[in-house]
Amino acid sequence: MARERSTKPYLIRAIFEWCVDSGFTPYLSVKVDAETRVPLEYVKNGEIVLNISPDASHHLNIAEDVVQFSARFNGISRECSIPMPAVIGISARENNQGLFFPPEPAAAPDETVAPDPEPTPPATPPAGKPRLQIVK
Repeated sequence: MARERSTKPYLIRAIFEWCVDSGFTPYLSVKVDAETRVPLEYVKNGEIVLNISPDASHHLNIAEDVVQFSARFNGISRECSIPMPAVIGISARENNQGLFFPPEPAAAPDETVAPDPEPTPPATPPAGKPRLQIVK
């Protein structure tokens, strides 16, 4: 059985195209983690907002599992690579219309989840009369 495709990259591409067609500036909101490749000096509170307009970014590729492009930061060209789970939204700078996504785990797409181990049986209560104990 084929794995179901995520709608997220398609929605990001659609909002990007709507922004460009409307003359708006598409901003990509990203939750930065260890897999995210962005200029860390611009990250605030673990997040970064990136201008991905055609004027600001080059070689933009919104793939099924990653958003990649190059952009200039303070005059220096930098390569950016954002895993799809790190994208938290895309919106137009001018009116903030767009889509924001619920947080998702940064797990590998083909990662299999191991079943929970057998539950530990509850401890048997000690035999005899229950007693109270003072805890300070």
